Amino acid sequence: MASILFVEDDPSARTALELALTRQGHRVTSRATGEDGLEALRARRPEIAILDVMLPGIDGIEVCRRIRRGDPLPVILLTARGDDLDVVLGLEAGADDYVVKPVEPRVLDARIRAVLRRAETRADIAAYGDLVVDRASLKVTKAGTDVRLTPTELRLLLELARRPGQALTRQHLLAEVWEHTYPGDSRLVDACVQRVRAKIEDEPAEPRLIETVRGFGYRFVAP
Repeated sequence: MASILFVEDDPSARTALELALTRQGHRVTSRATGEDGLEALRARRPEIAILDVMLPGIDGIEVCRRIRRGDPLPVILLTARGDDLDVVLGLEAGADDYVVKPVEPRVLDARIRAVLRRAETRADIAAYGDLVVDRASLKVTKAGTDVRLTPTELRLLLELARRPGQALTRQHLLAEVWEHTYPGDSRLVDACVQRVRAKIEDEPAEPRLIETVRGFGYRFVAP
């Protein structure tokens, strides 16, 4: 059971999904606008936020962007189209996953649980040059400075670092990190790799820790 902030401007869709998620055992706080969603977030932090992309005023992508300025809160976007610029912009803004509307409640529930499992990653401390990953406390530091990673970004880093030197396909990473395997969702992997590189690489445009294996996937190179 999770506490969820759900922001959706369509009253019928909001009511239906709120009821469905409540029946799945979740505690849902729903709002109709991005502004009200951010206010609710400040009043009480949930465990996960579900944001419709097309909101009046501040849209879901901008809400996600504002959350990411100082909070690794998991975020799932709801989009009316699965193959458009909104999805790309949302992933670049820091969203952990997306679900295409119309939403099947059981699919959304499965995605919620998968995202939250990524926040429960635990293990020992591992060091890769000046990059240190403390999996018990879910903290990453680089040269002694904290690196703020979302649970999804952390799990991606851990999966890559677990097999140093080995090239991992996008499909493998999608299955292990996001726990679903629809081929069209491989852009989740690419967008997340870009975000992780921006946070851990000395020169993100010339990565030395996470290499691209052209036409295949990615490889973690331990210093």
